[in-house]
Order: sequence, then structure tokens, then C-alpha cells
Amino acid sequence: MKIKCLIVDDEDLAIDVIEEYINRIDYLQLEGKCKSAVEALSVLNSKQIDLLFLDIQMPGLTGIQLLRNLSNPPSVIFTTAYSEFALESYELEALDYLIKPIPFERFIKAINRYFKLNQPQFQIPEKKEEISSEQPFIFVKSEKRMVKVFLHEIQYIESLRNYVSIYMENGQEIVTLNTISNIEEKLPESSFLRIHRSFIASINKIQSYTSSNIEIAGKLIPIGRNYKGMVISVLEQKSIL
Repeated sequence: MKIKCLIVDDEDLAIDVIEEYINRIDYLQLEGKCKSAVEALSVLNSKQIDLLFLDIQMPGLTGIQLLRNLSNPPSVIFTTAYSEFALESYELEALDYLIKPIPFERFIKAINRYFKLNQPQFQIPEKKEEISSEQPFIFVKSEKRMVKVFLHEIQYIESLRNYVSIYMENGQEIVTLNTISNIEEKLPESSFLRIHRSFIASINKIQSYTSSNIEIAGKLIPIGRNYKGMVISVLEQKSIL
């Protein structure tokens, strides 16, 4: 019998990652995807759900508030970009607490906790060499094709009027008819930083920075006046001064 799963998250990219992970495991079956806790309530009242992948910070009702309002909740794995709710999640007897971006290996460990408690006959290998781990990605339309773009390969993104250019670490430039704000919504905040109205930078690809620009792959990219405070604050958290 397959484990019936429900994803609740207000970020499309996060939903796509969890869905892709679920599809890799034969024992799991995705029953639905919700972008709010209120929408999830309707599904939980109409379907049998065994395992809930639940974001915490969502508009309206948070994931923790949703869980507190369920009289007979399924097993819950929290998926969030914030670590400060971990203690509260375990007080609510959550099965696990996964921090975004979520590696597939960590996802497997959480699933095995469910199997250990509910179906101990099922276990999935957790060694990295025994599983295939694909990095998170998005699809963008370029030259009439939907092109797969791995997030870890993006260096920076530039807005050019009605188009957006995505610069990859292999030197490729992917041009798409889109807005930079729309692209930004698909990217995890933990890995990407809007530094200018026309630029988004991959935090891991930043080689150096000053109060007025950052450097990626030898290119100086300006920090916008309206973004300066936030950008410097984020980068200083990773700096030894």
C-alpha cells in the first residue's frame, strides 16, 4: 500500500522539489498540492492523507496554526526556510523538520522515520552513492523551448527591458521573455539575492563585494541604492570582520 502524501507550501519551486522527490520513491503517492493552509484543510477533510509536507510561513494561516487546528492530523514533516520553529514543531510531535533547500539525502532520512514508525518493512538506502540526487531546477521558456536550468549553476540574472538573461557558470546565457520579479519568485531566498532592480545574484557565486557592487566571475555588478541596506546586511552575516 502506498503512502498518500499532501504538499502544502506557498512557493512553486518548493512544491516542485518535494513533488519531484516524492515521484522518485515507489512507496509514496502524491494526493495533492496546496498553496495555503486553508486550501489544505479542505483536502484533509475530503481525502485520506498519511503524510503531510507542511511549510510554516504562509499567508493567512501558518503551518503550525494549521497543525494545531487538526483534531486527527496525519504524520507531518515540516519543510521551511527558518530554523527558529524547530522546537515548537517537535512539541507538536512533527515527524521531522527539514530546512530549505532540502537535499534528497535529507528527505530520504525523513521518509525512513515515517517507515520506521508505521511500516518498518520498508527502508530506503541513505548512502549517497546508492541514490541519485538531482539538484533543484526551474524551467524557463527560451527560443520556443522550455529549458531546464539548474539553480546551482546560475551565477546571476539580469533584466533587459522585456527580457531576462540568466548567466550560467559554464558561460551559457539563457534569454527568456519574462520579468525579473517573476523569476525572483521562483528562486529560494536562501540562495539568491536581489541586489538591484535589474540584477539577482547567486549568493554562493559572489567572489567579493563593496558597499556599491559585488563581483561574480570577474564581473562587477552594481548594488542598487534601494537594495543596499538589505544586501549588505545579508552579506555581513556571512563575513568575518
